[in-house]
Amino acid sequence: MLAAVCTKYGPPEVVRIAEVPDPSPGPSEVLIRVHATTVTTADWRVRARAMPAPIFRLLAPLVLGVRGPRTRVLGTECAGVVERVGARVTAFGPGDRVVAVTGIGMGTHAELVCVREDSALTRVPESLPFDQAVAIPFGAMVALRYLRDMAGVKPGQRVLVIGASGAIGVAAVQLAGYLGAHVTGVCGGANVGVVRSLGAAAVLDRSKEDFRAGGPVYDVVLDTVGATSFRECKAVLKPHGQFLAVLMGLTELCQIVWTGLVGGRRVRGAVVSANKADLVLLMRLAEAGHLRPVIDSSFPLRRIVEAHRRVDSGRKVGSVVVTVL
Repeated sequence: MLAAVCTKYGPPEVVRIAEVPDPSPGPSEVLIRVHATTVTTADWRVRARAMPAPIFRLLAPLVLGVRGPRTRVLGTECAGVVERVGARVTAFGPGDRVVAVTGIGMGTHAELVCVREDSALTRVPESLPFDQAVAIPFGAMVALRYLRDMAGVKPGQRVLVIGASGAIGVAAVQLAGYLGAHVTGVCGGANVGVVRSLGAAAVLDRSKEDFRAGGPVYDVVLDTVGATSFRECKAVLKPHGQFLAVLMGLTELCQIVWTGLVGGRRVRGAVVSANKADLVLLMRLAEAGHLRPVIDSSFPLRRIVEAHRRVDSGRKVGSVVVTVL
């Protein structure tokens, strides 16, 4: 099969298309013929060994590999058709339209990939094309975990989403609205219209408006891109408000512990892992029109280097999709 292979760290050009052996499903695995996948910031971080904080940069060689990525084929999510199943698989069969999240296991930048039946794997609604289905999980799973599980967002609360036009941001705006919150998005001026179309009650152009002006306004501030800090946001958080840090360094880890002990305004953050129940929910929300995928651009597998370049630019809106079939 063809796959996008990355054997050393560096710019997008270190990725190349090569023939690799076809995978074979184990007894509890499903073999997927990939129709669409994505290039995400997770792929960028692994490919470029671009960690968000010094403490993680020190640990990167141990986690990712010393001279190059330990996993040669990147890609954390895919949508496609089940080609074959293992002997113990009962929930899926050949021909099923599915979406899967492999997370740190990666491997989806290829024509075929194996995933466990009990992993983050579910059927794609018939109304949803593969490229749209695959544009949802990476950002939406993070947003769902932070807003629903960590912050416990309730109807009537005020939520600020910083980086509202990125993959996590576009999902956060919609999911916060679905949970009943009044949502304000912060993004670049060119993307104000997109964020407003996703249901944000207010949208701030970061180059013209300072969200930190004014008094305590928000119950939750979700920073999806590491653009600010708890210290900068305290003034706009209500007395028991929560600052949600998607990108965490040592400072944020210490703040999570300290604010949890002293009470009042809290800092929260976590490493999000994919699970089947959340993926099923997200597909149902998409089918019902509550969650709209946002696709920045689409490239065929043979042009995956261009997809990496687009992610590296820091200007993408939503997801960068790679079509395989």
